[in-house]
Amino acid sequence: MEEHGVGHSLQGKVALVAGATRGAGRAIAVELCRAGAFVYATGRSSRSTGPSDMDRPETIEETGELMLATGGEGVALRVDHLDVAAVAGLIARIEAERGRLDVLVNDIFGGHKYTQWDKKLWEHDLAGGLYMLRMGAHTHLITSAKALPLILRTGDGLIVEMTDGTSEYNKAFRRNVGFYYDLVKANVERIALALAAELEDESCTAVAVTPGWMRSEQMLEDFGVTEETWREALAHEPHFCISETPTYVARGIVALAADPTGRRQYAGQVLSSADLARIYGVTDIDGTQPDCWRYTVEVQDPGLPATEVGYR
Repeated sequence: MEEHGVGHSLQGKVALVAGATRGAGRAIAVELCRAGAFVYATGRSSRSTGPSDMDRPETIEETGELMLATGGEGVALRVDHLDVAAVAGLIARIEAERGRLDVLVNDIFGGHKYTQWDKKLWEHDLAGGLYMLRMGAHTHLITSAKALPLILRTGDGLIVEMTDGTSEYNKAFRRNVGFYYDLVKANVERIALALAAELEDESCTAVAVTPGWMRSEQMLEDFGVTEETWREALAHEPHFCISETPTYVARGIVALAADPTGRRQYAGQVLSSADLARIYGVTDIDGTQPDCWRYTVEVQDPGLPATEVGYR
């Protein structure tokens, strides 16, 4: 990543990416590794134990292989972040092996299977909705609670809460995602805000980060395209023109991690992948800087014809 001005700027740093089996988490683990950090990547889907309840083919071991393919160092581990003892054991292992933890990225969710976009609270499957809250909020709380003592002993730490939607966009109830999904993402933003308040006298910064319309493995599969042929999906969904790769937000997080002084001003805020691109000059893999959330407000939600002019 020399072209993005970070090179091996995280050399000697240690990062934990919780929820790194696929999507943004996988890309973040890979890019942190590329930038020189020693990365612990965790997930539930494993070649040895089988897929999680998401029932996807990606495994945490594949993430580990992609990390090592960058020439960097790290390890991929199967960890259930609802298991308090397992998370405590993970942090103890990091401390024993590396003696520090500089960056924590909470990207755990795994609740997509239980989303019911068109159901009101009293119609929504209750067990599935409550499980979404556990996966999207409780896992983050457990991981931060167990990791923060080591991060604070290390100094100049960074906690990134991965969410969906900017603070402004999520201010109103998001009617098209379902009650529980909206509540999970509101929780994640509040976690970042509360952590920032509690860390104001510490050398640790907590922020929330949202990608835009991300071309994850499942999204590409849903549209029947690959990363190389993704523009073919525009015939079915023209607004997909604003989509971005998982690498885009990952590059922004690497730049944030490499800026211990400058990032303090963003404590408690929700930063989009486009915000990080503007702040640090990073781009997506095609050299563009998609601004999905501004596009959504100005073009997609008002029902205007799709156009990427001025938004990439």
